[in-house]
Amino acid sequence: MAPPIYSALIISLGLGTTMTFASTHWYLAWMGIEINTLAIIPLMAQNHIPRAIEATTKYFFVQATASATLLFAGISNAFLTGQWDITYTPYTLTSTLITLALAMKIGLAPLHSWMPEVMQGLNLPTGLILSTWQKLAPLYLIYQIQPNNPNIFIALGLLSIIVGGWGGFNQVQLRKILAYSSIAHLGWMILILSFSPPLALLTIIIYILMTFSLFSSFMLTRTTHINSLSTTWAKIPILTVSTPLILLSLGGLPPLTGFMPKWMILQELAKQSLCPLATMAALSSLFSLYFYLRLSYAMTLTMPPNNPAGTLPWRLNPRHNTLPLALTTTSTICLLPMTPAIMSLMPF
Repeated sequence: MAPPIYSALIISLGLGTTMTFASTHWYLAWMGIEINTLAIIPLMAQNHIPRAIEATTKYFFVQATASATLLFAGISNAFLTGQWDITYTPYTLTSTLITLALAMKIGLAPLHSWMPEVMQGLNLPTGLILSTWQKLAPLYLIYQIQPNNPNIFIALGLLSIIVGGWGGFNQVQLRKILAYSSIAHLGWMILILSFSPPLALLTIIIYILMTFSLFSSFMLTRTTHINSLSTTWAKIPILTVSTPLILLSLGGLPPLTGFMPKWMILQELAKQSLCPLATMAALSSLFSLYFYLRLSYAMTLTMPPNNPAGTLPWRLNPRHNTLPLALTTTSTICLLPMTPAIMSLMPF
């Protein structure tokens, strides 16, 4: 893809999300999400291979269905209330339709089945955009509507945590595993959104840091299959140490950064007298932890016993800029001691 076209598409992605963030009108917010969708479709199909075209087609149909449902719900809400204000959705039917349409857009369970198949057909940079940037605008709208009954958020969040962990079992394609990881983390965000929006924002920020670190590590080694992880030591040896730590941070193990949002979410649920829900969420996260440990095992304990012939790739200069990876990896691993400072800065 030509650099000017690529730059225009990236700018359009930023413009669509910014338009949604700045909107108080349903039609303008819907328009921003549509700009996002139309901008990422050429990025998905840029490889001109059957799997990428199939993934792009699936993504287009799913997003078109969700957009039509969202527009219908917004028009119905305007017809019933007489105004297009995003924050004013007093009717249960329209707020539920809007929530389900936005859940389909970001891939929350049970509307998640398109996400792993689409991710499998994309290259890693486009998959990173789909897993992080494309979630922001719909999550912002979900935060804005805030239905009076939080049970739908609890159901969607808990089901996403379970499905995101269960679906990653026996997967060998890293992009599918990352898709199920995204579903599980979105479940944590939605679960706490109606009780503590600042905590949901913190969870989103830490999830983006961890996901960017992991995708960048795989892009640096050009790894897309679990069997390829065992040769990482011959390409960039330091990633043999850092990538398992990123995976364990995604799993939420202390003393890594990923433990912070899960710990605080469980604490908040306990404060809301929802101890059974907190227990179910914590136990369900063990499913996700299993496949993170499986990937860490594949990277560190299944290395070939002999050195490959010829010049080792790690002796050559990497073609990618590794500074963003170094910064985000450090944040992914070392931010847990800053929890008290973060809690003092955010109005929990």
